[in-house]
Amino acid sequence: MERWKIGLIALITILSVAAMYIITSATPPSSGGDKLTVAVTIMPQKEFVEAIAGDRAEVVVLVPPGADPHTYEPEPETLRKVSEARAYFIVGSGVEFENHYLNKIRSMNPGMRIINTSRGIELIPNQEEYHHAAESPYDPHVWTSPRNAMIMVNNTMKGLQEIDPHGSRYYQENAGLYIEKLRGLDSRIRKSLENRKGESVLVYHPAWGYFCRDYGLKQVAIEKEGKEPGPGTLSMIIREARRDGVRVILVSPQFSRKNADLIAREIGAEVVVVDPLGGNYTANIEAIAEALTR
Repeated sequence: MERWKIGLIALITILSVAAMYIITSATPPSSGGDKLTVAVTIMPQKEFVEAIAGDRAEVVVLVPPGADPHTYEPEPETLRKVSEARAYFIVGSGVEFENHYLNKIRSMNPGMRIINTSRGIELIPNQEEYHHAAESPYDPHVWTSPRNAMIMVNNTMKGLQEIDPHGSRYYQENAGLYIEKLRGLDSRIRKSLENRKGESVLVYHPAWGYFCRDYGLKQVAIEKEGKEPGPGTLSMIIREARRDGVRVILVSPQFSRKNADLIAREIGAEVVVVDPLGGNYTANIEAIAEALTR
């Protein structure tokens, strides 16, 4: 009888510990009710951080929706918030905003961790000409590839674990779930575009180089060296687009669509507005794939 009681007590103890483990691993770690303040450069990164950290972190976005990271100047209030951030998750691929402001931001908050979320991504040459130190020889738009996004999410997770080791398991589990979501997105896009390999995609601003690389497409930009094309260049683009059977022209809301509309009328294509800097990352990427399969 005594052995039976001892065995029952031992079983109850084991079950209690197991239940506590499950509850702890599924619940955001507590740090006295204070959220981590972290900074990111663009809106897609905000989705990455929130997918990993949930309500655990407050995310400050330096380049807000609708702004152009090539030219945007941060608001004083945004810089004040960044001065209190524990970490700044930079894109790290040569985004012009970061090239201009990273040193200034670092000097405002010397104790802040700088996490390069592009670490491990194979960069591709920039289609645009670059003329001064603030610009990059590489295409900075790494996040437009779901495969790259998986690497960025993993780097972001590691950065959060560095500044908040207590939440390490929570961040790892959430990152794993989000990476599975990105893996599913990549699989769906690869399947939907498998018969489009080698086709040209006409874009206004060359933001989709990594997306096109991953799915076997060719990006052709209307904008040249950050400027509107002249009449001769436009005529050449129209001839080539007609020859290549271009059916969709991708434009970003940060840029004028006047020339894209003109070309679309000439070749019978559809203009699709997709924001590479939009906040709903997975929906935006899915929308591109859907547009290209019409």
